[in-house]
Amino acid sequence: MVAVRQRRRWGVLVLLAVYVGYLGMGAAVLQALERPAEVRAAEHLLREYWKLLANHSCLQGPVLQRLIEGIIQAYKSGITLQGNTTSLGRWDFSGSFFFSISTITTIGYGNLSPSTAAGRIFCIVFALFGIPLNLVLLNEIGQLMLLGVQHCARRLEEAFHWRNKASFLMKTCALVTGLLLFLLLPPVLFSDKEGWSYDEGFYYSFITLSTIGFGDYVIGMNPDRTYPSWYKNVISLWILFGMAWLALVIKFCINILESSSDFCQCNKKNMDMAEDLMDSSKNSVTGLQNAEICSDKDTKMKGPVESHSYTAPAEAL
Repeated sequence: MVAVRQRRRWGVLVLLAVYVGYLGMGAAVLQALERPAEVRAAEHLLREYWKLLANHSCLQGPVLQRLIEGIIQAYKSGITLQGNTTSLGRWDFSGSFFFSISTITTIGYGNLSPSTAAGRIFCIVFALFGIPLNLVLLNEIGQLMLLGVQHCARRLEEAFHWRNKASFLMKTCALVTGLLLFLLLPPVLFSDKEGWSYDEGFYYSFITLSTIGFGDYVIGMNPDRTYPSWYKNVISLWILFGMAWLALVIKFCINILESSSDFCQCNKKNMDMAEDLMDSSKNSVTGLQNAEICSDKDTKMKGPVESHSYTAPAEAL
């Protein structure tokens, strides 16, 4: 038991070291890729700010700063300027429904949040009961998907008398179908409705279904576009079933990692057992050699002795 606990502790420490190293690698790569663009954007904003003040001497720096902050805060609340009017629509029923599903699925884009105290309290209670409900539903949907794949695999086995091939074929078909429905085809719809490029739509699809939810890309938030009434409802269903499918894929990856970890532990145990056997065999050989040496010494000290042979009884033959 002590050896098992020590091995488990070392395994956790190694896994933690790999985890921290993976995060550090990600941070270094992202810093190298994104930091230059951030510096260029900041310099461009500063140049435009000073150019505006130079060309319009009636403007004062503090007044312009307050105006910019007000525009940013209004944009976060879903209000944008359109000429002499403002655009609303983030808190209509479809927008509120989309916010509700992004809450209980723990996506949390961050581009929209309740601003009233009553709305924040309700959001806490709503998420408290909604998140477990969402997990239960995703689990049931995932089980139905697995049952469907297993049922189709059994039908193939009965029809073509395949055994291992049927299961592998159906898992491959389920993976390819999920890739098409949840990751590869939705960016085409996003390109048409949002004006995004394909890679931006693919990025949004994975970030959403994996519940990372950065919030840099969110559907239905462009005030210059008119969205159909079914758009956000269809995307909500896509999120629900896509999360269930991606959860199965992630679970499959977890099983692969755990099986590889178990394989490494089994190899380590086998090596430990082999070393123990080698040590025991060495000890036994050393013991035999010591016994032979001791017997030789006794023979030399005592000299020739009478041989005492044991004769088995006749009844035993």
